[in-house]
Amino acid sequence: MTATAQISGAGLDEGTSQGTGAPGTGGPAAQDSKIGEVSQRSLMVRRFKRSKLAVASLVILILMYLGALFAGFLSPSDPAAVNQEFKYAAPSSWTWSGGPAVCRTTQEIDPINISTTYVTNCDDPIQLQFFSRGYEYELFGFIPTDRHLFTVPEGRVLVFGADGNGRDLFSRTIHGAQVSLTIGLLGVIVATVLGSVLGTISGYAGGATDTVIQRVIEVIMSVPTIPLWATMAAVMPQDLSVTQRYFVMTMILSLVAWTGLARQVRGKVMGYASADYVAAARSANASGFRIVTTHLLPNAASHIVAVSMLAIPATILAETALSFLGIGMLDPAISWGVLLQDASRIDVLQQYPWVLIPGVAVVLAITCFQLLGDGVRDAVDPYS
Repeated sequence: MTATAQISGAGLDEGTSQGTGAPGTGGPAAQDSKIGEVSQRSLMVRRFKRSKLAVASLVILILMYLGALFAGFLSPSDPAAVNQEFKYAAPSSWTWSGGPAVCRTTQEIDPINISTTYVTNCDDPIQLQFFSRGYEYELFGFIPTDRHLFTVPEGRVLVFGADGNGRDLFSRTIHGAQVSLTIGLLGVIVATVLGSVLGTISGYAGGATDTVIQRVIEVIMSVPTIPLWATMAAVMPQDLSVTQRYFVMTMILSLVAWTGLARQVRGKVMGYASADYVAAARSANASGFRIVTTHLLPNAASHIVAVSMLAIPATILAETALSFLGIGMLDPAISWGVLLQDASRIDVLQQYPWVLIPGVAVVLAITCFQLLGDGVRDAVDPYS
């Protein structure tokens, strides 16, 4: 007994003398205490950075949103300016003449086919001017200015060509991102709030409250999405302003998108509600609101973020589809769906394929959001 105690004490003394250092010496014990001190947020960031596609998608989306924010500065032409001399004009031909320049384009009428043709002359190109003056606009919506990234002193530079009214497709595509990208983001934010709140109430309260909420969700989910959106959009007054129609479309898209998230949050909350820490909170007389906001919602937050990220592309596609069908955003509003209305005619698409370029922007944004959503989902998964 004595020998055992002496051996144990010796081992303890030896371990203590080896593992304990003077303050500030950074001994082994001080070093060991730092092992594993990594926050959950840091682990999520590490897991997210492993996905190169998700990181690249995030960079592309940031650039697209910055482009939408500085749309007026990046646009060489007024997106609403109609010019029949450039009706369905092809993208400008580029050349180099002491710097980047565009070839001159003149419109000619073919008397035989009774069609419009454009003749390009690169012998006397127009020099591109950077940070020059152009049409007036309001930067950030309230700073009047006329500075642009690039313009031409005479004529027009058509990076993506022109539409049926001679309007610059490049400028209209950049301005269309202001509506298409933000309406999807705002719609998902509203849907996330609705889905999280109603899903949490349904899972935590149970009983008749849960039954009523679930039956409402089932009714909404049983209706086909596109006809439901179309019906809601069709009953809107036609005399709404662009801003009013924008916010009404946001509400329409969000009132349908919350149901799936609400059901998933309900399942998560029902699982967390039976956990020991929730029982301990109840025994400590914690209110239901405190239990929900302190324990249930924070635990489901990672799942809510992942699902919401994957819901953004669906909302963007919904707005594009409704605007393309003529029951969403309407001219003079500029969105990617409105710009794609010219591509609905096969004869126009065959002769002027550049009218489909706004669709490329839609595909790029949707793909980036999906890849980013997959990366976020894997990052917030505690078992990945």
